[in-house]
Amino acid sequence: MSAYDVIVVGAGLAGLRCATHLAESGRDVVVLEAGDTVGGRERTDVVDGFRLDLGFHVLNPAYPAVRRWVDVEALALRRFPVAVGVRLDDRLARLAHPLRHPLSLPATLSSGLVRPADLVALARWAAPTLASARAAKTGPDRALAEAWDRTGLRGALRESVLEPFLAGVLADDRQETSDAFVRLLIRSFALGRPGVPAAGIGALPAQLADTARRAGAGIRLSHRVVSTRRRAHGWHVGVEGHEAVTARAVVVATGLSPDLDVPLPRPRGLQTWWFAADRAPSTDAALRVDGRRRGPIVNTAIMTNTAPTYAPRGQHLVQATCVMPSEASEDGIRRQLAEIWDADTRPWRLLRRDDVVGALPAQDPPLRLRRPVRLDDGRYIAGDHRDTASIQGALVSGQRAAEAVLADLAG
Repeated sequence: MSAYDVIVVGAGLAGLRCATHLAESGRDVVVLEAGDTVGGRERTDVVDGFRLDLGFHVLNPAYPAVRRWVDVEALALRRFPVAVGVRLDDRLARLAHPLRHPLSLPATLSSGLVRPADLVALARWAAPTLASARAAKTGPDRALAEAWDRTGLRGALRESVLEPFLAGVLADDRQETSDAFVRLLIRSFALGRPGVPAAGIGALPAQLADTARRAGAGIRLSHRVVSTRRRAHGWHVGVEGHEAVTARAVVVATGLSPDLDVPLPRPRGLQTWWFAADRAPSTDAALRVDGRRRGPIVNTAIMTNTAPTYAPRGQHLVQATCVMPSEASEDGIRRQLAEIWDADTRPWRLLRRDDVVGALPAQDPPLRLRRPVRLDDGRYIAGDHRDTASIQGALVSGQRAAEAVLADLAG
């Protein structure tokens, strides 16, 4: 029976960051992962030569944790335009970040979606947090819809652009999410330019796993933990089909696990449809939304316009994302995509549909930026549900769990 200082259950972003810090601090640590690869929700599979992430993911290089612990340059990040295309009844409008895409400013202002009163309300809502993140972290918090109502943000900018765009980011099409969290998210979008690694989002945890191994951590794939039992001087961990292992401490980093005796935020889900096309329906790489709100799709993008590496040469990959629960049919998705892209989608080949029920934890108001990483039974817990529902939150939670373990073992 193998014995360690620490066992980390789960090789997602939080678990990998936790294991790295523990190993760098001289602790003997092993990560036990039930799946056949690292990453958890951040996974990429190759299907018929196409790189399919587990749902639509982006990596924001502006996150402080990413800047600190990730080699973004090595990921060969392919960045999306800081813009959004909006399908309307009679035309396609395109709104772009005025500082990142200054030549697009006339088109943005003439789109018919941006009234002066809406711009004033948007500035009233977002400007304080853009100036300082502290503005979102202090003061009262409320649901996003209520916050927008209070600032007078209404009309087409809200209904045709912001609501569908954020629905795909938050897995929330009712604007129930914490206003403070959304303002922090908008700040990160404004400061950074999100994109995808050339090899898919799975390249991010693969890099973190390499870093953990170089630090001395062990990573065992296809090791499903079935029990954790307290012993006199530590923990006995049962593993399906393998010998049990023991450790002085156990960190649970497996996401929103229902068997944990700890209050967890409810999960929010997203559904993503992946299509292969012989021809791209547009040369635009920007995310596109349906401003008419005529169907379940909240956003769609031609992935290969940003990252050609996501498809075999001469082929194109299109994603369409819906909020769960979703009763969308393939025919309905194809019809809405045909209208959004003004294209014949009948020849497109469906590669896969991803139903990610626990895509991210709900961030209800009031926002809690830090939840405890110590469990009452003596174990530790890590995951984006401990901090914020983001890659930033996952990495920070892993670091905090490791620091708690180190402090307690030293004591």
